Amino acid sequence: MTVRVVLADDQTLIRAGVSSLIDAADDLEVVGEAANGIEAVELARSTRPDVVVMDIRMPELDGLEATRRIVADDGLAGVRVLVLTTFEVDEYVLRALRAGASGFLGKGVGPRELADAIRLVARGDALLSPTATRGLITRFLARPDRTDGAVPELLKVLTRREREIVALVATGMSNDEIAERLFLAESTVKTHLKRSMAKLGARDRAQVVVIAFQTGMVTASG
Repeated sequence: MTVRVVLADDQTLIRAGVSSLIDAADDLEVVGEAANGIEAVELARSTRPDVVVMDIRMPELDGLEATRRIVADDGLAGVRVLVLTTFEVDEYVLRALRAGASGFLGKGVGPRELADAIRLVARGDALLSPTATRGLITRFLARPDRTDGAVPELLKVLTRREREIVALVATGMSNDEIAERLFLAESTVKTHLKRSMAKLGARDRAQVVVIAFQTGMVTASG
């Protein structure tokens, strides 16, 4: 099954390079290219891709607002957004996740890592680069504007094991790393995480991370 991709970046050379990398994979196909956020939203609606690879800084409409519009469109429920940018800074990461992005990568990644990230996001998982995750933990988890008042009721629906797994997901650990940490089978971790997402009303793994941040489930000290 081929993963259909829309590529949004205001730099022609960047689009050409990333497009070549994506098309080089047998199971990935670029079905459209956008030079700004407005074009990205229009292409998402006209081509219905599996994944939009989205730059943040673009003219007319930036990638964050374009992401919000795509995620909020009921007709694009199956479309995922992977943010790919040179600006891998904490505020952008947090805003991208709040906008509904399913992944965030810096443009310094290699071809294989980019292809794997697109596949991961396309199948409904979520991805944060280690740099992005560490930045969020150290800079934003202890901010005073977190919605701490939602902690008791929101997290009360989770079992102790589910809370434990959600917290580890928020630190950037993969399912197999969590399984090793907790001495569980990876399939068991996936089951607990899937149930947690359903209880929290989270669309994907990225939203689980946002909830963990906003509720204070994870602190800056870990």
